[in-house]
Amino acid sequence: MGRLRRSRTHHAQRDVHRAARTRARTRDLDQIQLIDLDPKQNRAALEAQPLDYEKPGLAQHYCVECAKYFETDHALQSHWKSKVHKRRCKALREPAYTIEEAERAAGLGREGKRPTTTATPMEQEMVV
Repeated sequence: MGRLRRSRTHHAQRDVHRAARTRARTRDLDQIQLIDLDPKQNRAALEAQPLDYEKPGLAQHYCVECAKYFETDHALQSHWKSKVHKRRCKALREPAYTIEEAERAAGLGREGKRPTTTATPMEQEMVV
């Protein structure tokens, strides 16, 4: 008698769920665009942070676009040359979605709906 086949169901989903649950999340693109990349105040403050013993590299080596701390300046320099950083910068060049765009994508926009004002049949013929 041979060994019975193990059940193979749901293992992949469980592993993906477990990895997503324990992974440290970084800031989303819209948060970085609207808050961190503001050239007036936030970007300069993030690049010149005071010493913080809780963060990697004492919070002295920070990539604003990726919202990541690095241990050394050399690690930050090599990160700027990496594909991950370049891909993130390319994604940040596109404008952030607005609330109106999100509502239109969900089917809640104003296009395709009747106008709120009532027009007479004569006025409707003139528009068409």
